[in-house]
Parts: sequence; C-alpha cells; structure tokens
Amino acid sequence: MPQSAAIISGIQRVDLYETRRYFLVGSNQAQTKHRVLKIDRTEPKDLVIIDDKHVYNQQEVWELLGRLDLGNRTKIGQKGSSGLSRAVSAFGIVGFVRFLEGYYIVLITKRRKMADIGGHAIYKIEDTSMIYIPNDSVRVTHPDEARYVRIFQNVDLSSNFYFSYSYDLSHSLQYNLTLLQRPYDLWFSAASSTEEEVHTQTKQDCFDIFEDEGLPTQVVYGLQNEPYYKYVWNGKLLERVKDTVHHDWLMYIIHGFCGQSKLLIYGRPVHITLIARRSSKFAGTRFLKRGANCEGDVANEVETEQIVHDASVMSFTAGSFSSYVQVRGSVPLYWSQDISTMMPKPPIRLDQADPYAHVAALHFDQMLQRFGSPIIILNLVKKREKRKHEKILSEELYPAVINLNQFLPPDHCIDYIAWDMARYTKSKLCNVLDRLSMIAENVTGVLRTNCVDCLDRTNTAQFMVGKCALAYQLYALGMIDKPKLQFDTDCEERNEAQGDSLSLQYGGSQLVHRVKTYRKIAPWTQHSKDIMQTLSRYYSNAFSDADRQDAINLFLQVYEPSESKPHLWELPTDFYLHQRSTMALPQDRRSYTLWWSEGILSSLPVAFDEVPSQDTMKKVKVKRANRFDESIDIYTEFFKPYELTCFDDTFCIAMANSTREFVPKTVGLDPSPFTVRKPEETGKSVLSSKSSKEETLLQRKTAASAPPPPSEEAISSTSEDDSEEDRDDDGSVSQRSTPVKLLTESGESCRTQEIQQQQIVKEPYGLNLAKFPAEKDLLIYERFVHLGENQHKVERTEHIDLENIICLKPVSCFPEDSIYAVSPPQVDRDSRDVFESHVMTGQGQVRALCRDDMLMYREYVKNRYM
Repeated sequence: MPQSAAIISGIQRVDLYETRRYFLVGSNQAQTKHRVLKIDRTEPKDLVIIDDKHVYNQQEVWELLGRLDLGNRTKIGQKGSSGLSRAVSAFGIVGFVRFLEGYYIVLITKRRKMADIGGHAIYKIEDTSMIYIPNDSVRVTHPDEARYVRIFQNVDLSSNFYFSYSYDLSHSLQYNLTLLQRPYDLWFSAASSTEEEVHTQTKQDCFDIFEDEGLPTQVVYGLQNEPYYKYVWNGKLLERVKDTVHHDWLMYIIHGFCGQSKLLIYGRPVHITLIARRSSKFAGTRFLKRGANCEGDVANEVETEQIVHDASVMSFTAGSFSSYVQVRGSVPLYWSQDISTMMPKPPIRLDQADPYAHVAALHFDQMLQRFGSPIIILNLVKKREKRKHEKILSEELYPAVINLNQFLPPDHCIDYIAWDMARYTKSKLCNVLDRLSMIAENVTGVLRTNCVDCLDRTNTAQFMVGKCALAYQLYALGMIDKPKLQFDTDCEERNEAQGDSLSLQYGGSQLVHRVKTYRKIAPWTQHSKDIMQTLSRYYSNAFSDADRQDAINLFLQVYEPSESKPHLWELPTDFYLHQRSTMALPQDRRSYTLWWSEGILSSLPVAFDEVPSQDTMKKVKVKRANRFDESIDIYTEFFKPYELTCFDDTFCIAMANSTREFVPKTVGLDPSPFTVRKPEETGKSVLSSKSSKEETLLQRKTAASAPPPPSEEAISSTSEDDSEEDRDDDGSVSQRSTPVKLLTESGESCRTQEIQQQQIVKEPYGLNLAKFPAEKDLLIYERFVHLGENQHKVERTEHIDLENIICLKPVSCFPEDSIYAVSPPQVDRDSRDVFESHVMTGQGQVRALCRDDMLMYREYVKNRYM
C-alpha cells in the first residue's frame, strides 16, 4: 500500500502590501512557491477577496510586485514615491472580523517554537497585528466601533495560543497516526471519479532520480484533514473565507498549553510533550460558565495529551510514539452559581430539571464518538458537608450515569468513581497521592476528572494519573524495566506550568493548592502564597470576569455585533447566546434510550472518528504526490537545508533538558533520570548558587557535554599525585572540561603511560576508566542493550542491490569540479592525523595532554563562551 503523509502548509510567511487594494503574498518556508490574495478596500462593510489560483515562483512574484508598484504610482515614470508599500510581514492569518464598520484582518507577526513531534513543529503566538481593511475615503464611522475593538483585543493572543503548519493540533496523536494508515488507494480511486482533487505535477516541480532508471515512482498520498472545531478558536473568524481561498491560507489555532522537555536516558533522547486543548464551546470564566449548555458542551473543558517518543527517530512511520489522553470538565448538568451576593463560595443551584439525563447523554455521546470506550468518570466533589453545597452535584450526576448505563452494552458502560478528595486531605491517616496512584493503576481508558472548579483538585489528580501513565509509556518504549516512577526524579512531568496556565485562563489566578501541598512538603512560605492567590482569584472573579467573558464571546463570534441588536455590554446575561435551542422549538427530539449517535455503538471500543467510513472519509482531502514533493517532505521542513542556522539557536538546544537542568554536577551520584534526588542535588540548584555570571553562562553552555566536577574527596585523593605543571596548565578549566586525548606514536608507548593515564581520567570522571567494569555494571549494560535491540528491530524481507539503482561511475572527463563531475578532495597530512587520532582514541589508544593542547582548548573556551 502506498505511504501516506500529512500535507505541509504551503503558506508559512505572509507579506501584506498596500495600494488602493491589499495584496497578501504568501510563501512556503523555502520561499520557492508563492500565492497571492487580492483584498478589495472600496467596500465599506463587505469583505471581497479574490484568490489568485496561480502558484508563482520567486522570479514571477517579484515581477508581479514590480508591475503593481509601477501601475500604482501617481505619475508614470515617477521614482520618488512608491506605489506599493509593505505594510506588515507575518507568519499566518488568524482571521477576519467585523463589528459595526468594515472588516479587520488579524495577522501573526511573531512566533516561537514550543515543541516538535515527529519533525512537525508547534509554534506559540507571540504577537499579532490587527489591520483595518477599507480605505479612509469609504469608511463609515460608528461611535461604538472603538469599544468593540478594545473588547476584542482583551483576548490576549500572545498568551497560550498555538498553531502548526503540518500537525493537526485539534486532534490527538492517535487519531493523526490512524489517519495515515487508512486504505486511501482504494478510496482515492473511487473518489477521483466523483470530481475529487487530483494532484498533478510537472517534472520541474518534483524530480525523481529513479525515474530514468526504469523504476516505478513511489506515490505518496498527501492528507489534509478537517480539524475538530470544538478545540479550534479561530474557526468563526475564518468561516467567511473558508470556501473562497485555497486551504493553505487557513491556519487553525488552539488555546490552552503546550510544553516539551528532553529526557536523556544515558544519552538516549526521549521527548515528553504536554498539550492541553481548551474547548471553544461554552467557553468562559469561572463563575459565569458552569455546568453544560443544551448541546452537551461543558464549561472549562480541557483535553490534556501526554506524548512520549524516542527522539532518535523522528519519523511517524519508523519512530516509537506513545500517547495518553485525559479530560477535565465541569459536571454535565444544568447548574450555576449566583455571583450577585459577593460571596467567596456562592451557593450552587440547579437551573433545570433533567430526569432523563438529556444533557449528560449529549456530552458522553461526544466522548464516545471521539475516544471510544471505556470512559471513566473521577468525581472529586465533597460528599459530607454541614451545609449541602458540592454534594448537590454528586446527587444529580450519579443517577444520570446510572440511567445512561442501563441502555449501553455491559462491556461499554461508563465507569463512575466518586472520591471525596478534600476530606481525605484533612485526614492525617490517609495519603491523598497514594490513593490517586491506586486509582490511576486500575484505570484503562479515557479518564474524565472533575471537581467544582476543575482547577486545584483536578490538576493534582491529573498529575498523578499522568505520572502513572508516563511510567507505562516509558516501559512500553523499552526505557525502564518496570512501570513505576518515584517522586523527585528528573523525569517527572512538570504539570504545574500547565495547571497555572489553565487556572489563569478560567479562574483568574494561578493554582492555589499544588502537588506539594497535598504531599505536605510545601515550605511555610507557600501558605502566604496560597492566600495571595486566593485573593487574586476572588478579585478577578468579582471585578474582571465579566469583561473577560464579553471578550471571549466576541472573539469566538458567539455574539456578532449589529445595529439592529442591543450592544454586548447592554445584555443582562449571555445565557441565550450559549443556549441557542432555547430560542426555538427542536425539530427532532433525541431518544432517551438510544441516546448515542448512529454508528457509534457498532465501532466500540474503537472511537467512531477513527474508524474508516463514508462519513469520516468526507473530512479528509487526499491528493497523489511524488515522495519528493515539498508539500509532504517533512525532512526538508524540519532540517531546512536551504537555510544557514546556528547550532546554539536551534530549538533542540533551547528546550528543557534533564541533563543540563537536573543531573548533579558532583561525582558519585547516579546520573540516571529515574534516581530520586534531593533539591540541593540538582544541577539547577548548583547553577543558581554560583555568583559569577561568566561561570554560570559557561556551565549552561557545556552542561550537556562536560563531565561533572570532582567532589572534595576526589580532589584530595588526586591532588597529591598531580604534578606542578598540570596544576599550572589546567587551572579551573580542568574541572569543567573534557580533556582532548591525542594519538600516541605506538601501542607500546600507550602501555608505558598507563599509570599516568589512569590518574588523568580519574580527575574529570571520578573513576578509573582503564579498570575492567564490575560484573554488576556489565549486567546493567547488557540489559540496557537488550531493551534497545527489542525496541528497534527492523525486519527486511528482501535484499536490495544498490549497484543496480545508483551508478557511481564517472560520467564525464572534466578534470575539475562541475555539475557533471566531481574531483576527489585532497586531504592534507595534518587532517589525516587528526582523523586517525579520533579513531584510535575510541579504541583506547590515548595519551596525556600537552601544554599546547591545553592552551588551545582554554583559548577556544574563552572565545566561545566568555
């Protein structure tokens, strides 16, 4: 079956040029292909966009801009003032929005790379620009336009909004990988006869070196999938142009959190990625959005995905990937809290009786369609209260689940776990985290966690579930020998950054009760910080949540301004904006017994969205492409061979690294990331204790490659054997650098210097490398090797003779380098000596450093890092 690959967006850079019109010129990353959008500026209240279907090369787009510049000058031949000016350069279009006057265009002007999954980059929006489209000559002003613009801009797009040019962030990794394994060869042949898009290319666009050898060209199916609009936040802003422009112009963004860290397991890189997707349905702030709406969408619904993959192989088809998804969301009932009383905990009230659990059925129908079965509910609200408050929700949710389960097959019933986490926290005999670990160990499926706010308690529960899932993920990838992780290790997924971001978005403050609070190891200063966060959350809920809710409603186009409607700030409530079915009688009423959608039950336990069917295939656009096509070449997209980049500026250096930030810089401690460490033993604490700025910078640059400095005992034991010359040459650098060992003239001279060599390697490494390893260490190494062999076995079905495919015989008699012939490079003797020294060093034939070598290395360190 031909290989499938995700289509890389052909527009990653956008330039907005201004004349009497606006011209949007978009190009791919290599700037080899360009597209042009023409935006009319003479319409005061309408959006007129013309998509030029032609794909320009760089020379053609320059000629086009030159003609536009010449044609828009006031006088023919005038050179003083240009008729075409570049207004802004950007990295994508967020969307188009209109209030009471004309349309605005929102562009991404700054971005920052946050993660990399299988070569697919994920970016965070750092800054945006909002530009008014109509000319001033046709603009019809309105007195309330400026207020709507301020409300719209209250949604800070530079805070936790993410996008990708090649990876669908609205779907999980499992869905995206399942999409690549569908039988598109059969489906494409049937769809092509029904006017589906078929991609054709010229030989200049895509050159195949094997085509002239008589070998068949490999066909790759490029896939363009429809996003899951529940987690897309600019879907309404692009709806106006969705059917007008090419799909490369459409870039969907998500809101929530994205973070990635690198875990080095004895040099083997493992990337741990955390992606949180906040739902755009029934979105809002803490007390203003509770429960669920009439369509089954709940408040504060966030889908958290934890991805672990072996970074040594980045390909989706050949790499090793693991993903776990869990969900948080408000209790799916019609309930709210009255905030007019100005109380820290307003009373909970049920707004509408739902005896047949209609709204809960709609909500769990969405979950079954997206995740399959089983679905586990972890309800953390209180059970015992002096005055009934949270207990009201449990008394309604449990009967609703019982009612829904009686119509489901027993194998696919919804599991319900109720646990009063707050009561256990107050008990001195019970350990909250141990109980959460027990729950996590027994969970198989998608876990849906909720408390009242879905903030502090929910975040702690998800942290423990994620920690348990991480152990099983590393075990499945062959990184550890048993699925168990301890606290205070380097590999703990730091969920506090995600919890703080989600808490700020919904509650208005950072987390109040953290994991350390429930572990009861938080310092005494944490209590005062918790009080400040509680006050900040209360102030935000009381005074700023209404404005934030208006901004969210306007950004998501839940409310669309019109002169015939009351203004947004004049509405007494936004209830009817989110409960649209209350304004009209439903045409068809869903069954109370068969409450799931058609086709879902037959696909369980697999999610309906992941099963190939006529409905799911309609959401995927397929095109045939050569495997060297730029639109599917993830290698070129990731490595960018056409750009000159600095190694220190790459994302893999800037991302969080367990070796640089956590591994101790002292000898004698286990460098394994699964070792339990004290806070003072981590590399981060060592770096923070240094007073010298230059020393800190040097350590940060060389922490991943330099060996740790010796302890006081190691220094005292070796200083007596060191010569005076070595002390003068090494200085302070010898403890922070890896000595460069040169090749000896013969093997005999190596043996004569064995004692001196043992003393030198013992100083930086803290052990005798010439001594044969212990039997215990050899067993550990053999077990690590077997884990890697079992994980990366490759089965080859047939032998490929490369001599019949690639001919390396000279094809020309040109004596010098050209495109037809290449003369072999001349390597001088010094370069050969360096290479031979490098090879022999790996075989153990080394000698001590001389004075010139140390001076050279110290000069390099001084010039590079000081």
